[in-house]
Amino acid sequence: MQRLRLRFGRTKELKYISHPDVIRTWERSFRRVDIPLAYSQGFTPHPQISIASPLAIGMTSDVELMDIKLTTWMPPQSLTMKLATQLPQGFQLWETWIVGLNFPSLQSVLTYAEYIVVVNTERNRQDVENSIESLLKKKELVWSHRRGEKTHHYDLRALIDDIWIADCIESTYSLGMRLCCGHAGSGRPEQVVAALGFCHYPVSIHRSKLILEDCTTK
Repeated sequence: MQRLRLRFGRTKELKYISHPDVIRTWERSFRRVDIPLAYSQGFTPHPQISIASPLAIGMTSDVELMDIKLTTWMPPQSLTMKLATQLPQGFQLWETWIVGLNFPSLQSVLTYAEYIVVVNTERNRQDVENSIESLLKKKELVWSHRRGEKTHHYDLRALIDDIWIADCIESTYSLGMRLCCGHAGSGRPEQVVAALGFCHYPVSIHRSKLILEDCTTK
């Protein structure tokens, strides 16, 4: 048995596909090149594939992390080369490396995710800076999120580590956001955008970094 970790990205061609579709795409790609995936036990075995903090629909990313388990040993570089020609347009496989079988699960060691949010607005820089400062000064920000028939209430401020202006060209702002992504919950950049008062402006969201507990940054 072997455990491999893959870092991949997703460009705008695939920004609107769901997480189950992403998993199915990877499963098909693995089958095409005969990757010896390990399967779960039980009546409906599934390939042992785990993606940390699945990307929300409508976003792009340089950093998605996925763990897979194989029944036989394979050099990481070999897997990367085999998959290079099989992935559909929009997927980018950046690197593959070995992870110990007894290491904690990928999701359990994830602490923060960083995003670049591009906003087109007529608001001036000082106004944008004031909005960021005001939000970061809050001790609590009660927020609600509806999922299906249930409404979840939580403190959005507790999920925000930092926000900053990464770039500004005329009326286009690139905002950096470092949001919590762990046991206590995960910050959603689109909700932070709304809390800043930008929900009525054109916005694009790109994940640029994932930070793990052992200080490994990807």
